[in-house]
Amino acid sequence: MDKSKQSFRKSKQSFRKSKRSFRRRLPQIRSGDRIDYRNMSLISRFISEQGKILSRRVNRLTLKQQRLITIAIKQARILSLLPFLNNERLFKNKKSESIPRTRTTRPRKKKIDILLN
Repeated sequence: MDKSKQSFRKSKQSFRKSKRSFRRRLPQIRSGDRIDYRNMSLISRFISEQGKILSRRVNRLTLKQQRLITIAIKQARILSLLPFLNNERLFKNKKSESIPRTRTTRPRKKKIDILLN
């Protein structure tokens, strides 16, 4: 081979993607687990601290599993098994900071006073 062809092949090889070995991820949902709105231990793994549904990339789920999880979470929210928002920490902080409201009593105007004015 010519030297020009060899140098061309070397430069072309540098642009190719290297064949990296990838570690196969273990699925979070086992074959025995049933994706259902009643399975709270399974559903709670796919919700963030704020109560948001985590993305498929974060969950490491297949497209079909992610759809089923999303439907199950929405059904659980509608049936009040899960909160729509998880603001427990916010409420705790607000309660400690809030000042109790006192009701001030104003003298009521009588109907006669209203009619005269």
